[in-house]
Amino acid sequence: MKVNRDAMRATLSRDPRVEDMMNGLQAVSRLPRRAYRDMRRTVALARVFVDEVVRPVYREIDLAVHRDPEYVPEEFILEASRRQIFSWWIPKLFGGHGMDFLGLYPFLEEIAATCTGLANVIGVHYLGVGTLCASWNAPVINRVLRESCRGDRTGRPCLISLAITEPEAGTDVEEPILLERARVGTTATRVGGGYVLNGRKVFISNGHVSTWHMVIAYGDRRNPVDTTVMAAVKTGTAGFSFGRKEKKMGQKACVASELVFEDCFVPDALICTSPEQYGKSGKSQRAVAQYLIDFVVSSSRAGVGAFAAGAARGAYETALAYAREKRVGCAPLISRQWAQVTLAEMYKNVNTARTVYMESAFANAMKGMFKLLYMRPFYAMLRLLPPWYFTLFAQPFINTRMATRLFRTVYFEKYTDEEAQATSGWASLSKFACSDLAVETASMALSLMGAHGTRHDSGAEKYYRDAKLLQIYEGTNQLNRLNLFKNLVARDMPEVRLFGREDI
Repeated sequence: MKVNRDAMRATLSRDPRVEDMMNGLQAVSRLPRRAYRDMRRTVALARVFVDEVVRPVYREIDLAVHRDPEYVPEEFILEASRRQIFSWWIPKLFGGHGMDFLGLYPFLEEIAATCTGLANVIGVHYLGVGTLCASWNAPVINRVLRESCRGDRTGRPCLISLAITEPEAGTDVEEPILLERARVGTTATRVGGGYVLNGRKVFISNGHVSTWHMVIAYGDRRNPVDTTVMAAVKTGTAGFSFGRKEKKMGQKACVASELVFEDCFVPDALICTSPEQYGKSGKSQRAVAQYLIDFVVSSSRAGVGAFAAGAARGAYETALAYAREKRVGCAPLISRQWAQVTLAEMYKNVNTARTVYMESAFANAMKGMFKLLYMRPFYAMLRLLPPWYFTLFAQPFINTRMATRLFRTVYFEKYTDEEAQATSGWASLSKFACSDLAVETASMALSLMGAHGTRHDSGAEKYYRDAKLLQIYEGTNQLNRLNLFKNLVARDMPEVRLFGREDI
């Protein structure tokens, strides 16, 4: 058969959809071999952690928060910190253990398969880590992450939260097009050598238990996209206080907090991003704001997919165990054909969810927030050199403006729209597809188990409560469907109006 190779190459270069299908295949050839070994090691670590720490306490914690909404699982957080879980995935460059970031996703699935709430306690900390790193402000990253790592070493947990959601601007703050008309309320006013923050943040996961908070504020509420400021605010800072704890249906183990800012001054040394910092950038402030959001949500929405796969798996395994034990007439329930079909469908959902979130994770590793860590020379250096080397030799450079310029050149100046579309689109697919599958699977478990499934000690009803929340945070599933449409369906359709309000 005669093949026109020039025509084939031209077709492939014009059609980015070919790349959309290749994240997993590209990872096979492009990612270092050790990434696979690290992932297996991470899963083993997670299973030991579940057996020794999570499974003995998760039901009691869920009941404790139900009885007293002010309850916080401090002992669990202390034990996770003693095992240095909160610094395992912080790069050695910033004082952490430098575990492979791809392994964080199956780790979270393993925890979520027992308790999504406790998985979220860990996952939200790394959401804060990711948000801080997405600013690529090297001195602030170095200061905050090294303090967090010291907290693990000393048994004094130093968690990091992301404070972005507002009382009247929830999902809107996660998309620049929507942010333009969002009713934002948290302001950042330039005063002397820093910014003064005023406003409130709500539904902030881990708020009450975190030491550092990555706070997103706006210099001009009428033009929030071009005046976005990210500040690192430490608990105890004058003008910063905690409000109420939210009463949630699911994932009760992870506290959702209100954060209050009243003339809270943050010095320039703790301002991660601001319009002034990007004044000489080759990208517009709007593009930088889009990239900043994309870096964060692309990694975190893949994490929600991992939570969802875990919740679906937990529901499936609970229903499977019940079907094997429950007798209907003279035979176990699992011998009934309808039960077998139901369990097969649940098994399919679990593995579909895992495949989707890992595809998103691979996109992040090769095209998104983690790509520098997976460049082979840099990857080898981070793996082979001991932590003290980075503390002694790399830290002085990290604390310079040149390091920040270097990171921002790699991640902002050289970041392409195609890379942003692939990572953001697949992240949204992971988020809404996996969370919908989790809710469906948990619902099937309740249907199969009947009245027994509604008992707290059965575990099935908790998987449903936990899964339902996954459809809401990290952008509602409706927003994520629109984001997928923007990035993967309509990217070559300039005539299509995106995120437009419906005419009434």
